[in-house]
Amino acid sequence: MKQRSFKQYFITGLLVWLPMGITVWVLTWLVGLLDSIFLAVLHAADTLIPGMHALADYLRGVPGLGVILVALVIFSTGVFVANMFGQWLFRQWDNLMNRIPVVRSIYTSVKQVADTLFSGSGHAFSKALLVQYPREGSWTIAFLTGTPGGVVARHFDQPLVSVYVPTTPNPTSGFFLMMPKADVIELDMTVDDALKYIISMGVVVPGGPEQLPLAAPATPQ
Repeated sequence: MKQRSFKQYFITGLLVWLPMGITVWVLTWLVGLLDSIFLAVLHAADTLIPGMHALADYLRGVPGLGVILVALVIFSTGVFVANMFGQWLFRQWDNLMNRIPVVRSIYTSVKQVADTLFSGSGHAFSKALLVQYPREGSWTIAFLTGTPGGVVARHFDQPLVSVYVPTTPNPTSGFFLMMPKADVIELDMTVDDALKYIISMGVVVPGGPEQLPLAAPATPQ
């Protein structure tokens, strides 16, 4: 009885601290990323501008300054680009980056991904799907990212969809697949609920136990 109570108390305490610890870890990583950007810029300024060393040493010692300044620069850039002059200047910068041979491929790829992910009109990660992966009869959650086009689409004689299959419990890594549209089942589930389902490894069921399937979905023919 005592052993069982100890186990229950331990699990209860773990359920309290685990979400809090992971949240703190993610926020710490994000703060560290923003702070590292600020320190890199500060180091470059310290190297290029004479007499900057004393000020740079002082700024490095101010906690949280890098996060605030980087966030402020990002916000100010958004405000600046929203007006006509800012849009013109951004187009000139965009044209310049597209003329540099090596930089052009990296810049264009990242820009297209960012535009797709963060634009409200895009379809990336807009739907949760049920797909068979890594083999037929084995099902997992995936996210719709679009439809294949261009040279890739010409090699297929049936409609395909592009999907992202995240890994568990870390959904930031995963696999990109192109699958026949007929083999994909669209779920009546929000993207947030699907992410919770994936991160919890199926423990947190969206909608509660009453929405658990009674049987596995039929294999698409």
